[in-house]
Amino acid sequence: MTPRLDARHTCAPTGLPSADHAVAHTLLNCLLREVSAPEHQTAVLDGHLVVRLPRRGALLRVALRRTSLSGAHRFTGPVLTHTADAPRANSLREGAWRELGWRELAEQVEAELGHRGGTANDEFLAQLASSHAGVSAALADRPEPGPDRYLESEQALLFGHRFHPAPKARSAGRTADPATWTAYAPEARAAFRLRHLAVRAELLAEDAADPAAVVLLDGLRGSVPAGYRLLPAHPWQFSLLRDHPALTAALARGDVLDLGPGGAPFTATASVRTLYGAGAFLKFSLNVRITNCLRKNAAYELAGAVALTRLLAGPFADLARRFPDAAVLREPAFRTLALPGPDGRPDTALYEGLGLIVREGLAGAVRPGLTPLLAAAVADEYPTSSAQVAALLDGAGPTAARDWWARYLRLVVPPVLAAYFDHGVVLEPHLQNVLVCVDGDGRPGQVLFRDLEGTKLLPGRHGAALAGLPPEVAGPMTYDADRGWDRVVYCLLVNHLSELLAALADQAPPARSGRLEADLWAELGTVLDECADAHGRPARLTALLDGAPLPAKANLLTRWERLPDRQAGYVRLPSPLAPEVLAEAARSGAAR
Repeated sequence: MTPRLDARHTCAPTGLPSADHAVAHTLLNCLLREVSAPEHQTAVLDGHLVVRLPRRGALLRVALRRTSLSGAHRFTGPVLTHTADAPRANSLREGAWRELGWRELAEQVEAELGHRGGTANDEFLAQLASSHAGVSAALADRPEPGPDRYLESEQALLFGHRFHPAPKARSAGRTADPATWTAYAPEARAAFRLRHLAVRAELLAEDAADPAAVVLLDGLRGSVPAGYRLLPAHPWQFSLLRDHPALTAALARGDVLDLGPGGAPFTATASVRTLYGAGAFLKFSLNVRITNCLRKNAAYELAGAVALTRLLAGPFADLARRFPDAAVLREPAFRTLALPGPDGRPDTALYEGLGLIVREGLAGAVRPGLTPLLAAAVADEYPTSSAQVAALLDGAGPTAARDWWARYLRLVVPPVLAAYFDHGVVLEPHLQNVLVCVDGDGRPGQVLFRDLEGTKLLPGRHGAALAGLPPEVAGPMTYDADRGWDRVVYCLLVNHLSELLAALADQAPPARSGRLEADLWAELGTVLDECADAHGRPARLTALLDGAPLPAKANLLTRWERLPDRQAGYVRLPSPLAPEVLAEAARSGAAR
């Protein structure tokens, strides 16, 4: 019989942090990864992380629940700052520190970044304040989950991305009103009816790789008047666009009819704008900045989703044959309003703003007896849902964690690498794009990949197919081999597997967590080695196994520099896969 562990005797948190601590820890995660660690301004001393802000002459400290081989340490409690009147020689004495509130910490980071790059960002504090408001609202009013564990997992992310400075921020203006966005927020367990428009058939634009997707859209509401077609809209987005002059004129002429809310309710998923209902996912545009991006379906993304569904039918069929426990959800249709503007071409704001993409649902994809769960909820640092890995393991301890991990790695890693090396396809398997399907004992049995927006092609392998597409569609659909590899490694290893690994390592007692983390990284190395053999030992995989630095998306610096997400850069992290790192960790039994 597997021994059970009391959560109080592991490294895992037993409750949720305050909004103040969650926002401060997330900001510190970003600072550590992107600025302080690369500049060698950090140290772990006496159970604390100490961070120097050299341009400010400031010293920060936070207590640690657990250190990490990847540098993604687990914090607990407030962030402290060294008091001005305390000698540096006595900097670790308790009396030498005072607590920093999240806002004061943000101001310290703002000043450091300003001095570092010689630029200012007058949006930075407002974005962090918006994120703090979102976390506070989620913690203050958390409805009980319904019976659907999958939907519970989609709506479990109270704190958002652990390495984004403002993961729960929403755009300024009326969308920042908590009463507005909470009505549509997944963390508020939002479910609501769509706003339905009837559009004259000649003013509707669509494409479909599968007629069933068109039938689904047309069936979301009862019949529409003759000569019209149904266009569902996210109600939040409709409220943002309803005053657009061309739309108001079309409504007045009767070219577009506002049928009001109707049909079955749809549920907000983790991405906010993608809703689940009627057996499918509908990915709407939403003119709201969430993390780095304004969440709008660009015209090339609408066309690109369907084009990729067609182009990748062969590669996806091959992957499904070779890896029957993994599948990709297709995006077989888009639909939008093509209302002519003054130049006679469709008005871009309405074409993109009211565009939606149909993604396949779960019924035909999930094998019987398995329950799909969002990978981000499984990997959550905190016990926010029944999907979190601590709940799946149910106190079974480190041996069960190793077995769970070994099973999971062989589901998720081989198909992603086969897509890249065998088909020139860059999947984007970050935590919000993967569903973990578990059996009745919480063990992984299948994985699903989703969201073709981030799926790209290597042009050298798909030149002929890309040449048949409009350049404005084909161009954003590609990555060169280096950029594509960085994206695969970041999404799979850094964003996804290292975070899930951290949640598993938390399940060990403090004295054993370092050894467990080293064992989990070693198992990942074993699986990567197996994949390297399967693909003829390609240089990129060999370098990974030899400890080449890992690319991590620089979300803090991207936000600070106000760059679009497509221009986000990477910082390079020391790899825990380096043989000497794993050997030292195994000898010491503790993560560095």
